[in-house]
Amino acid sequence: MEKLWGGRFQGESESWIETFGASISFDQRLAKYDIQGSLAHVKMLQKTKIVPAEDTQKIIAGLTRLNEKLENSELVFTIENEDIHLNIEKMLHAEIGPVAGKLHTGRSRNDQVATDMHLYLKDTVNQVIQQIHHFRKLLVDKAEKHVETIMPGYTHMQHAQPISFGHHLMAYYSMLTRDQQRFEESLKRIDLSPLGSAALAGTTFPIDREYTAELLGFASLYENSIDGVSDRDFILEFLSNSSMMMVHLSRLCEEIILWCSHEFQFVELTDSFSTGSSIMPQKKNPDMAELIRGKTGRVFGNLFSLLTILKGLPLAYNKDLQEDKEGMFDTADTILASLPILAEMIHTMHINEAVMQNATAKDFSNATELADYLANKGIPFRQAHEIVGKLVLSCIQNNHYLQDIPLSDYQKIAPEIQADIYEILEAKTAIERRTSFGGTAFTQVSQMINQAKKNL
Repeated sequence: MEKLWGGRFQGESESWIETFGASISFDQRLAKYDIQGSLAHVKMLQKTKIVPAEDTQKIIAGLTRLNEKLENSELVFTIENEDIHLNIEKMLHAEIGPVAGKLHTGRSRNDQVATDMHLYLKDTVNQVIQQIHHFRKLLVDKAEKHVETIMPGYTHMQHAQPISFGHHLMAYYSMLTRDQQRFEESLKRIDLSPLGSAALAGTTFPIDREYTAELLGFASLYENSIDGVSDRDFILEFLSNSSMMMVHLSRLCEEIILWCSHEFQFVELTDSFSTGSSIMPQKKNPDMAELIRGKTGRVFGNLFSLLTILKGLPLAYNKDLQEDKEGMFDTADTILASLPILAEMIHTMHINEAVMQNATAKDFSNATELADYLANKGIPFRQAHEIVGKLVLSCIQNNHYLQDIPLSDYQKIAPEIQADIYEILEAKTAIERRTSFGGTAFTQVSQMINQAKKNL
C-alpha cells in the first residue's frame, strides 16, 4: 500500500515490521477526536483563505460523513495505514478524492495526535470528576445513617479507641474530595490547544490558532510550539492523580475485605459484589473489592511506564511517545470501572452494628479514657499513662477488663477515681467526649456531614 509519507522512500517495509510500528490497534479510540480536530482545522483553513472555500466545504462534508460512519461502527481501520490520522485521511480520500490531501496543510501528525489526546483526556477527566462526586455523595449518605454506629478505631491494626463508623467513612470522603480537587486542577493543564504547533517549529501558513482553540473548546494555547508537540505532563498528571485515587480505593477495599472476614463480621456485601468457591460451598468472597485492590497495581505501572519513557527523551517528538496512549487508556478504563463498582458496594453493603459495637465492649480501647480521667484529676499524664498501662497488664493476666475492676481497687491505686469512671469507660461516652474540631463525637461527625452536603 502506498504510504502518505512515502515520497522519500524507495523500498517497501515488511508487514511484520509495519505491525510492530503501527498504533492503530489502540489509537483508533481517538477517531472521534481526530475527526473533531480535523473539522476545526479545515474550518480555520477556510477562514484564513489558506485553502479555497470550495475545497474546504468538500472536506467538511467528507469528515462529517466519516463521523456518521464512525458513530454507526462502519469504519474499518487497517495496520497498513499505521495510525488513526493516516487511516482517517485515507478514508477521507476515498470519500472525496485528492482534495482530501489539502486537509493536512499547516499541520503535522505531531500536533494532531497531541490535540487528540488533550480532547480525549478532557472528556475522560470530566467523567472521572462526575464519578468521584457521585461516590462522595453515597459515602455521605451512608455515614449519615451510621453517625452513632460504634466501632473500634485502629492503629497498627490493633484496637485503639472507639469511634463512630460514620466518622470512619467520612475519612474516605475527605480523601476523595482531595482526589476530585486534583482532577479539577489538572484540567487547567489539559485544556490547552497544541494544534498549529505543526511538527515542532510552527508553520509558514498564516494559521489562526486562537480560532481552532475556540472551535475545539480549549481555554488556552501552548505558547511554545516545541512544548506543544512534546509535552506529556498532562498525561503524567492524570496517571499520578489516578494512582493516588486508586491508593484510596485500595485502602477502602482492604478494609472491606477485612470487615467481611469471619474474624471481623462487621459488614456483609450483597451477592452482586461477591463470588463463591468451586470447591468450598460456604465461601462468599469479596472478589470485586479484591479486584480493585489488585488493579491498583496496573495503574501504578502505567504511571511508572510513562515516567520511564519520558525521562531521557530529547525534544521534540520521538516515536517513543507512541507508547503514551495504551497506559492512559488502560488507566481511564480501570478507574472509570472501579469508581461506580466500589461506590455501589458501599451503598448496598449491610452493616452489622451490634457486632461492631460489641468489638469495643471486650477490649482495652477505653484505656485512654482512664488516662485522661486521671490527668483531669491532676495526675501528670505520663504518670497516668503508666498507671493505666500497669492496670491493663493486670487485667490481661487476670482475664478481665478495665470496666470490671471494682471501685475500691481503683481507689487503692488513685483515690481521685470516683464512681463516674464506669460511665467514662463506656465506648459511647468516649466517642461523645471527643468534641474537638474534626473529632469522632457524634455532634462533630454530624457537622462534617452537613458541611459535606453543602459542598456537594
